[in-house]
Amino acid sequence: MTSVAEDLDGTERTALLTRISGSALGPFLGLILVFSLFAVGDIVRSNMTGKRVSFLTVSTGQQLLRDSSLTAVAALGMLLIIIAGGIDLSVGTGIALCATVTAWLFREGYPTAAALFGGVATGCLIGLLNGTLITSLKLVPFIVTLGTMSILRGIGLILSNPLRINASAQTPDWVKELQIAYHEPKWLMVSTGVWLTLLLSIAVAVLLKYSVFGRRVFAVGSNEATARLCGINVAKTQIAVYTVAGFFTGIAGLFFFAMSSGDVDPNDGVGKELVVIAAVVIGGGSLNGGRGSLPGMLGGAGIIKTITHGCTILGIGTRYQQVIIGTIIVTAVALDQLRQRRLRE
Repeated sequence: MTSVAEDLDGTERTALLTRISGSALGPFLGLILVFSLFAVGDIVRSNMTGKRVSFLTVSTGQQLLRDSSLTAVAALGMLLIIIAGGIDLSVGTGIALCATVTAWLFREGYPTAAALFGGVATGCLIGLLNGTLITSLKLVPFIVTLGTMSILRGIGLILSNPLRINASAQTPDWVKELQIAYHEPKWLMVSTGVWLTLLLSIAVAVLLKYSVFGRRVFAVGSNEATARLCGINVAKTQIAVYTVAGFFTGIAGLFFFAMSSGDVDPNDGVGKELVVIAAVVIGGGSLNGGRGSLPGMLGGAGIIKTITHGCTILGIGTRYQQVIIGTIIVTAVALDQLRQRRLRE
C-alpha cells in the first residue's frame, strides 16, 4: 500500500507533466487548419488566375520551417520566462543586437569562433542584465524590458553608426548557409537551423521535465510567495531564467545574421518580440505564469509563419497580416483568462 505522501508526489508529478506538455493538441490542430485554409486559397487563386500552385510545395515547406526556427528558438527562452511569471519585451531588439555584434566582429577581422561566440554571449549578457534589474530594483518585468528594449536598439545603432553593418565579404560561406532554406546536401532536407532548434527544444523539454531547476521555474511562476516559503531562492531562479533565455536570444541572433547573409540592420529587430511572445501564448503559455507548452509553442510559431507565408502568396498585405496575428493573440489571451477564472471557481 502506498503512503499518502507517495500518492501526493504522484499527483504532483502528473500536474507538473500536464503543465509542461500543456494542450499541444490545440495549437497543432490550429496549425493544420491554417495550413489547409491557405492551401485551399492558393488552389482557388491558381484556378482563377492560371498561375501555378505555390503554397503546397516542398520549397514552401522548407521556407516555413526555416523561418519558424528563428521564432521558435527565441520562443524557447520566452517560454521559460513566461512559465516563471515574467515577460521580455527586449527580445526583438536583443536578437538584432546579437546579430549586429556578430557582424561587427566579422567586419573588424575577428576569427569566426570569436564572432559567433560574441553574438551568443551578448544574448546571455542581455538576459543577465534583465534578470538582475528585475530582481534588484523590484520592478515588474514589463517596465524593465521595455526600457532595455530601447537601450539595446540604441547600442545596435551606435555599433552600426548609424545604418547597417555589412560583413558579408568577411563571413564564411558555411555561416551564411546555416539558415539557407534549400540546404545542401539534400539529405538534410531542411536548414541546419531547423535541426539545431529541434535539438535545443529537446534539451529544454528535458530541463523542464526532469531537473530541479525546471520544477523551481514552475513553482516561481505558479506562486512566488509560496515558492519562497518552500526555500526556493526566487531572485536567483529569475536571474537564471532570464540568462538562459538570453542564450536562446543569442542563437536567434545567429540565425538572423545568417538569414541576412551578414548584412544586418539593428532596426530589423523592432516588432519581433510580439511574434515571439505570440508563439508562446498561442501555444498555451499563460501570462499569469506557472504554465507553458513546449510542443504547443512550436505549433504556435508554425501558425504565425504559415499566416505570414500564406498571406504573401495570396497577395494579402502586411497590414492585414498584422490584424490577423493580433486577433489570434487577443483570442489566445482571452481564452487563457477564461480558463484561469474557471480554475479559481
